[in-house]
Amino acid sequence: MTDEMIEKVKNAKGTREIKGLIESIEITEYAELVALLEVDTRKTVQTIVKQLSRKYTAYLSERERMKRMYEYENDLKQKGFKVIAGLDEAGRGPLIGPVVAAVVVLDEETDYFGINDSKKLNATQREQFYDLIVSNASGYGIGMASHEEIDEINILNATKLAMKRAIESLKATVNPDFLLLDALEIHELETPQLGIVKGDSKSASIAAASILAKVTRDRVMQSVHMTYPHYGFDTNMGYGTDAHYEGIRKFGLTPLHRRTFVKPFL
Repeated sequence: MTDEMIEKVKNAKGTREIKGLIESIEITEYAELVALLEVDTRKTVQTIVKQLSRKYTAYLSERERMKRMYEYENDLKQKGFKVIAGLDEAGRGPLIGPVVAAVVVLDEETDYFGINDSKKLNATQREQFYDLIVSNASGYGIGMASHEEIDEINILNATKLAMKRAIESLKATVNPDFLLLDALEIHELETPQLGIVKGDSKSASIAAASILAKVTRDRVMQSVHMTYPHYGFDTNMGYGTDAHYEGIRKFGLTPLHRRTFVKPFL
């Protein structure tokens, strides 16, 4: 905090003025702000102190989590790898539509603070990170395998196919020399790789890929919903919810349903 801001906090007359000053202070400065305010015995000010302390503690915890999110990438860089890509998918479980894979090489200049497994973010946060990633990442690629391919070669092989297509798309921009994957490994690839259980919550690169894959597939399902509005695809994204099953019972299967996933309805 600047000397000017410190004086403003010390001379603040009431809680409304203090709250106004807080809005112009970075969370990294909250500890210093708490130290200034905790000597004020007014109950309203002490309430503010408790709120700031909780927010600062949560920030410190998140900062430590973010350090862990880059441990795999930093370890690989120390071993000499330079272009490390995270790879993940979305849509293995739904009854309809494609499985989507994404691969991302994060840049070192952008602050991806707060990035996480796409399932742990809300829709607004995923969209915000999606825009941040596609605008700043060193490279990314998207790949899909259709519902027909899922029925033909099974979901696991279709997932790997979508991942290979994502990698091919990435190579138009940058060629990775190491791949970090969420649990899976694709043995037929020559690129060195590591499958990490729950990798989307342990690696920033995999988390970024999970976000791109999830947002891309959700957008596909929003489009499908416009054509087939009776199944709730705009909210269930093709998963087997009550609304989805009710839609099938009333209106039948769409051409986009995975036949191997909906055998009881055939």
